Amino acid sequence: MAICLVSLAMPFPAPLRRSPLAGVVLALGASALAPLPALPPARAAALFQTAELNPANFVLVAAPIGDGTRAQLNIYEQLNDRRPCFAVAEGQPARVEPLLATFDFTGICGRYLDANGYSVRIGGSDLAPAYRLSVVRVNDDNLLLALPTRSGVGPEMVVARTLGPGTDYLRLVLEPGWQLMRRAYNGRNLGHVYFYRDNWPGAVADVAGSTEVKGTETTPAPGTASEAGPVQLEVQLGSDALLMGPGGQGL
Repeated sequence: MAICLVSLAMPFPAPLRRSPLAGVVLALGASALAPLPALPPARAAALFQTAELNPANFVLVAAPIGDGTRAQLNIYEQLNDRRPCFAVAEGQPARVEPLLATFDFTGICGRYLDANGYSVRIGGSDLAPAYRLSVVRVNDDNLLLALPTRSGVGPEMVVARTLGPGTDYLRLVLEPGWQLMRRAYNGRNLGHVYFYRDNWPGAVADVAGSTEVKGTETTPAPGTASEAGPVQLEVQLGSDALLMGPGGQGL
């Protein structure tokens, strides 16, 4: 009897096709999956420029949080004369009335409430990634401090103060050497302002004469203004809202 053998072997599959992306990954190796490098410090420093503004159109405010035991920085800007955006009383400290909170201020007022709207700049270095601004109540004053977010960047700096105690909306007065400037990009003014000074202070300014501020340092920044200068920092593209209009969104 003839025996018929039936092959149970499966057909050999056709060669798999590699996608173009797989070929690129194999050609480049693991580096193809690595994140893109950050901007070199030299380019980061030149990414944004500064532009003059009219300080009379701005008011810096220590705005109370909750029951007023804490405060935060607000900046109000008068864009035109259609309607007043704020009122500042006489005296020290000077009380601020945020009139823009009582009407739709679109196109009339600008308002800057957080790091999307303001940052610190020393000379050509935008310090937004490494410094934050915070209002701190100290003895009989309210201080606006520039605080480093990591060690080795520079000293803590007193930027402004209310010149007296209080828990209302109070005007902050800039310390000598500091000014407001506009951030610009390729000649276009952005909805972001700088607390700016030409170079690093040699030390943190005295607070209320000889009164020491807890937590602040009196050591100079890395090097000196005439030696090492400010630390160059990287600014990531896309971290700042370039298309943001003046003052951000409404109340």
